[in-house]
Amino acid sequence: MRRTKAEAEETRHRILDAAERVFYAKGVSNTTLEDVARAAGVSRGAIYWHFANKTDLFLALYNSVKIPQEDMLEPAGAEAGTDALSSIEKAAAEWLDLMEQDEQRQRILSILLRCDYGSDLAPVLERQQEVDAHHTTLLVNAFASAMASGNLDARWTPHSAARALRWMMKGLCSEWLLFGKRFDLATDGREGLRLLFDTFRRSRPH
Repeated sequence: MRRTKAEAEETRHRILDAAERVFYAKGVSNTTLEDVARAAGVSRGAIYWHFANKTDLFLALYNSVKIPQEDMLEPAGAEAGTDALSSIEKAAAEWLDLMEQDEQRQRILSILLRCDYGSDLAPVLERQQEVDAHHTTLLVNAFASAMASGNLDARWTPHSAARALRWMMKGLCSEWLLFGKRFDLATDGREGLRLLFDTFRRSRPH
């Protein structure tokens, strides 16, 4: 009996959900498609119907949830006209709030952080690099808007400010996930952002 489109989509989601759980528990390199099939309650053939191989499955999982900087920078870029620095800081702080609340994002980012990107998984790393380059460009453009409006302190360039913010956001999330969530990501992260953005803002003469 042929499956309907809705049934096929439901199976695909089950496979992705199972892959997320098993990759998180065992690591990507130590997981086989048989492990994923067993966890999803489907045959290996069902997996191959939707995904060419484990790399294809991992890429689909990666693409299913936005991670640091992807959805952080879209609103920042869109609002960067009048007060770019406030827009970027607000978007970054809201992303930290969301990250602290969204367990799926936490699991997928943890999988990415712990992954051994050998030859089989190199396409996933390449995809991350593409996304990172695109959103770094958005962030540099937002800081350039702040510089053009006279709000970016002369000690910073758009590129150096973008790098500092990227390093801070990635470092915060990585340490929080890899070392047992031993601090409050949203509260401590917002304080760190406030201090960093204080250095970004041009001092006004009194």
